[in-house]
Amino acid sequence: MELSAYERSVAGGAAGAASAMALRIVAEAGRLLGASRLIDIKSVHVDGCLYHGDSGVHFVERLVADGGYVRVPTTLNVGALDLLHPERVRGDAHFRVMARRLMDAHLSLGCAQSFTCTPYQAGHRPGLGEHVAWGESNAVAFANSVLGARTNRCGDFLDICAGISGRAPYCGLHLDGSRHASAVVRTSRLSRALKDTDAFYPVLGAWLGAAFGETVAVIDDLPVGLSDDRLKAVAAGAASSGAIGLFHIAGVTPEAPTVESACGGRPPDVEIDLTPEMIRQARDRLSTVDSNRIDAVAVGSPHFSREEFAVLTGLARGKKFIVPFYVCTGRGVVSDLEQNGDRRILEEAGVILVADTCVVVAPILPESGGVLMTNSAKFAHYGPANTGFDVVYGSLDDCVASAVSGQVSRDETLWR
Repeated sequence: MELSAYERSVAGGAAGAASAMALRIVAEAGRLLGASRLIDIKSVHVDGCLYHGDSGVHFVERLVADGGYVRVPTTLNVGALDLLHPERVRGDAHFRVMARRLMDAHLSLGCAQSFTCTPYQAGHRPGLGEHVAWGESNAVAFANSVLGARTNRCGDFLDICAGISGRAPYCGLHLDGSRHASAVVRTSRLSRALKDTDAFYPVLGAWLGAAFGETVAVIDDLPVGLSDDRLKAVAAGAASSGAIGLFHIAGVTPEAPTVESACGGRPPDVEIDLTPEMIRQARDRLSTVDSNRIDAVAVGSPHFSREEFAVLTGLARGKKFIVPFYVCTGRGVVSDLEQNGDRRILEEAGVILVADTCVVVAPILPESGGVLMTNSAKFAHYGPANTGFDVVYGSLDDCVASAVSGQVSRDETLWR
C-alpha cells in the first residue's frame, strides 16, 4: 500500500484525530484487500447506522468527539428506529437510546438524514465511472450495475471512515478488469408476458445470486427500458441470495450495450439458457412454507418508491385488509404521500407505513410470528431468520388479494 504525501500527513494527524483514524482504517483495509493505493471518491452511502450493539455507537461517537466530518456527500441507510412513527418499533429503553444515539452521531458527522436503502431513488445518483464507497448490498449492486458508478461492498464503519477520509481502497470493482462479465445468461426461452411482470425481476435476481455467488454475469434478451424498480429488484435479489456487486443486462445497463462488450471481448467461462422450469423453481425457493393462510404482508425491501406506491394505491383503493400490511419506505416518499392524498387511501385500506427502517432489521412485526407474504426476494431471504415468520412469495397483486382475504391468493398463470 503506497500512500500519497497528503494521505500520510492526514494519517499522522495533520487534519485532526478523527481524520487520522479514518484514513488509517481505510488504508489498513486496503492493505488487507491487496490494494496498491487509495482512490479519491465522490460520495458515500453508509450502512453502519443500523444498531447492532453498543460498540458501534461508541466508535461513531468517538469520531464525533474527535472532530470528524464527512468530506464528500454521504447518505444514510436505514437505522433501527422509525423516527417518524416511534410507536412502530418495539424495544427496551437501552435499545431505543443506543439506536437513536447511533443515528444522531452520523448526522453530527454531516451525513444526510436520508435513512433509506434506496438512496438512488432519493436523489443520490453517482455518474458513470465515478468512484464511490457505498454500503447496503442492493445499493451497491444498483450503483455498479444500473448507474455505472464504481464501488465495492463497503462494510459497516469502513463506510463512514471512507466518508471522513474521502478515500477508498483501489481494488475490486473499482478496476476495469474486474467489471467484465465471465458468465452469460440467456432468457430467450422465457415468455415476454412473464418478463413484462414486476414479480419476475426479484426472482431473476434471486436465481442469479444463488447461481453465481459474486461472479459478474451479463443477462441477455430482456426488454429494453427496464424501470429502476425492476432493476433494483434484480439487484436486491442477487445481492441477498449471493454476493453480487455487479451484473450487466445487455442493451440496458451502461457497460453492456452488447453481450460481447460486457464480456470485454473475451469468450465467457459459462453460458446458461434460463428455462421456465428453472425460474419457477427459483420462485418456489423464495417460499418457506406451503400455507393457505397468512398473518401479515410486508413489502418495501428495498424501500418502496413513489411509482410503486402509485400502483399499490390503485390496488388498495376501496379495499379493507384483514391482516397487517406493512410498507417500508423513505421519509421523503412518506411526505409525498401526505401531500398527494394517497396516504389516507392506503391507511384506510389497512397499510402501515414504516419509514427510516425496515421490518426485517427492526422489531416491528407481531411477536406471535406466523406466515408473512411478500413480493420482495430480499424479505423472503432474510425474513425467516430475522423475524421468525415463514414466508410466501407472490406478486404485489397477490399480496393485496391475500391481505383482503387472509388466505394465500396467487395467480399461477404466467409461472406455468
